[in-house]
Amino acid sequence: MLRTLALTLFALTATPTMANEPALTLYRSDGGALFEGGGSPVADGYAIVHEGRTLTLTGGRQTVIIDGLPSTLDAEAITVDIGAGARVLAQRVLAAGDAGLLAAHRGERVIVHVDEGFTVEGTLMSVDGNGLGVRRQSDARMFHVRDYRTVQFAEGSGLPGSTLQLSIQGNAGTQQVALTYPTSGLGWRAAYSAVIGSANACSLRLSSLASIANRSGRDFPASRLKLVAGQPNFARNSGPQPYMIKAMRAEASADELPEQAALGDYRSFTIEGTLELPDASVTQVPLYAARDLACQRSWVFGGGSAWFPPKPMLGRDASAQRSSGPVTSRLAFTADENFPAGYLRVLTRDRDGQLEFIGESRLADTPKGRPVDVALGIAFDLTAARERTAFSVDRAARQMTEGFRITLENTGETARTVSVIEHPNRWSNWKLASSSTKPARQTPDQITFEIPVPAGGKATLDFVVAYSWTAEAD
Repeated sequence: MLRTLALTLFALTATPTMANEPALTLYRSDGGALFEGGGSPVADGYAIVHEGRTLTLTGGRQTVIIDGLPSTLDAEAITVDIGAGARVLAQRVLAAGDAGLLAAHRGERVIVHVDEGFTVEGTLMSVDGNGLGVRRQSDARMFHVRDYRTVQFAEGSGLPGSTLQLSIQGNAGTQQVALTYPTSGLGWRAAYSAVIGSANACSLRLSSLASIANRSGRDFPASRLKLVAGQPNFARNSGPQPYMIKAMRAEASADELPEQAALGDYRSFTIEGTLELPDASVTQVPLYAARDLACQRSWVFGGGSAWFPPKPMLGRDASAQRSSGPVTSRLAFTADENFPAGYLRVLTRDRDGQLEFIGESRLADTPKGRPVDVALGIAFDLTAARERTAFSVDRAARQMTEGFRITLENTGETARTVSVIEHPNRWSNWKLASSSTKPARQTPDQITFEIPVPAGGKATLDFVVAYSWTAEAD
């Protein structure tokens, strides 16, 4: 017999109801699993949930069931504010875990319909792959039910997720309860899209969205949202996982954009009105109004990181005699607002008028007025080769020179200027002895040359670096 499960409710002594408009404070999540589909749970995301429930109490000491909570809320950090006239004696959180929907309802009163005319009414004691363990109320006998038709819940709602069981001492009547708890399975990150014009007169149209993911194991209908940008320290990291993706993008007018403010050392964005967050969904809302920004395109050969050895490197083979490498295409602009971390997708309009993708890069938290510089990809029409042209060492004089030639080729239809970045790293005391092109920038650990490369042509750069050292460095 195939097992089927129907969740049917009927009223009992203490029944909670869902309050309207829970308030969620979502923290930025850099983990990709929260925003991807899949059937396995993941530990990702962080949020603080503020919600209210209404309880109908019978008076005296009683157990109240509040279910339909996120699957992996922090059981040690739930705050229950029950107000005057009642007090919480104890609280317990049960989570579904690997045993499925019913596992979070252990300890609750249920009616299990096995065959027509035969039911077991009692307390749900255990749930596993072999069935249910139910202790009958009338005589406390245990029943292990394997094949059953439906399960009715005598208290709570039977909703999936975690269940909070409260032992309460209080007067009979209606009681308002405010719950505050942290949970994983909820998070957000920024999603930026830039449409750029021609490389010769670079400008871009920047759109900024907040992508909000709910993998908490429950729906959040009509919720008030606050998004926090920054990097608070979290001592623990655990949470529910995605089950499927339902993507929805919301549109907003200028007066409905999030209200930005400082929150301690971080930034907060309060969403106007309420937003529905179904479980296993990703919802996007505008973060800023779209704007036009000036930008700069660049093409870079070299780079890497600066490094100096503990002693001068005098061996001829300490650096490669020949090498070639990619020329990276980059995009730069200035942030005109506080940009939370996220991903920037860059597109351009092709000759047929269609927008086409040309690169994506991660954007770090960027305060207003700071530069944004991201890599788009490897330029197809540009190639570079590096060849050593000279090397000499005078150990007595404690001097060394090394020369290189950089050959750049452009097979495209548009002239490009390539930034050649060099890190002289045989020793920390060095100088540029000569170069065929004057450097555009020079620091204690880097030289940058700007080399124009004509369309369908080549360009070369020759330079020599001279090193010197003292006796202490021998």
